[in-house]
Amino acid sequence: MTTAQKGRTDDELKRLAEQAGRDLEDASALEILQWAVDTFGERFCVTSSMEDAVVAHLASRVRKGVDVVFLDTGYHFPETIGTRDAVEAVMDVNVITLTPRRTVAEQDAEFGPKLHDLDPDLCCKLRKVQPLEEGLAGYTAWATGLRRDESPTRANTPVVGWDDKRQKVKISPIARWTQDDVDAYVAEHGVLTNPLLTDGYASVGCAPCTRRVLDGEDARAGRWAGRAKTECGLHG
Repeated sequence: MTTAQKGRTDDELKRLAEQAGRDLEDASALEILQWAVDTFGERFCVTSSMEDAVVAHLASRVRKGVDVVFLDTGYHFPETIGTRDAVEAVMDVNVITLTPRRTVAEQDAEFGPKLHDLDPDLCCKLRKVQPLEEGLAGYTAWATGLRRDESPTRANTPVVGWDDKRQKVKISPIARWTQDDVDAYVAEHGVLTNPLLTDGYASVGCAPCTRRVLDGEDARAGRWAGRAKTECGLHG
């Protein structure tokens, strides 16, 4: 019987997550994901922006047919949608696509066109944060591809922690990896990656809010360039 099936309270799950974060700090990504699958079973999922399929691939090695949740914001590059379709076609995972309550046209009609320029935080809330919260409702734990080396705001990411906003266990199995580690894993296993990563983009988000990075910039510098905003709200 999994932890989730035992009906743990949020406080108990929080303590479990924090203890696992300490116990698994030096564990491999596969060991961290094995713990997640053993602990939460079907109430565990992987989320993916389809920048690459590294975490989805890792999780599929632990549990075939694992749920992989993808947010289709309506503003993605065609290459991102293509990566999702390819992952769904060739990997042993169950891709679940979430969509916002409003289409882009409906959002434009209600809030004005190009809300991503007028109020990017609200746009992210409507097209990312709310749909993910609704999509994760049936899960107790979710995995992300966050890495500590991506930006200063992610430098303290635990391998297992507590998502206080959603009251769920949040797992970042490759938090300790570097970009070199990711590249090596992709090369060794032939993992699908977004074609934009070879076209100057170091981090891939919605097309209107993502640009190529310049030499010496961190991987997140191409997101919401020229603004103080560095995160969409999914991770804090």
